[in-house]
Amino acid sequence: MGKFDGYLICTDLDGTLYTKEKKISDENREAIEYFKREGGLFTFITGRMPYYSSDAYNNVKPNAPYGCVNGGALFDGVKQEYIWKTDMPKEVIELIGSVDVNVPDIGIQVCCFDKTYFSKESDTTEWFRKVTDIPNLVCDYRKVSEPIAKILFCTAKADAMENAERVLHSHPLADEFTFTRSSRTLYEILPKDVNKGLAFSKLMEHFGIDKNKTLAIGDYDNDVGMLKAAKVGVAVANASESAKCAADFITVSNEESAIARLINDLEAGKYGI
Repeated sequence: MGKFDGYLICTDLDGTLYTKEKKISDENREAIEYFKREGGLFTFITGRMPYYSSDAYNNVKPNAPYGCVNGGALFDGVKQEYIWKTDMPKEVIELIGSVDVNVPDIGIQVCCFDKTYFSKESDTTEWFRKVTDIPNLVCDYRKVSEPIAKILFCTAKADAMENAERVLHSHPLADEFTFTRSSRTLYEILPKDVNKGLAFSKLMEHFGIDKNKTLAIGDYDNDVGMLKAAKVGVAVANASESAKCAADFITVSNEESAIARLINDLEAGKYGI
């Protein structure tokens, strides 16, 4: 029997587990391995798709399936297959078209479960391909025939992003979808009620875990659902205001081995679970 038997910890990646140099500190690695050796389940929930999450998977070495698509799917990294996923309604094409017409300088990406299509270039699409190392597959969003996981709008222009948000939220179909800001340059359309909290709940169901033994840690607006779904939600010191407001505790920053601190605090009884 390990001291962390029955516990589940889910972390966000960028800005939480990773430093600004996209590294995992030795302290975090050692603490994660200790947590797993003592019976705990450790994994991550990310906005990334599995086909550009292999580096993260190999770095983190989770001992449970991980959440992806900002909570729209669970992926088994060992078997290399989805164990649960949520398809986007076809009506999303109407929302994409509305942004396309009203915000002509914003980039449009259609993320399917096995590949991403670039429907429109912007000031950040080339950067996105560079950091994810995915191929430049070009396809009009109206011609994508595969099931869609999510839509990404990308731009570094604050006014264009604000306009896209305004257009989406004022659309007649807005209530049929979920919108989330996953970074300063990325805004997403997801199926209704999809967020990281949904994937967190599906993980609990998959393993039959008691919610009273669950923790989540994150830094950004798209982590809010996950922080609320866990028994204990922890925001890093560098988190957005939305994430801090959703959290039960605020810990050190991602530059100070926040995951190690989380595990140490759990062991010390700080969280009362």
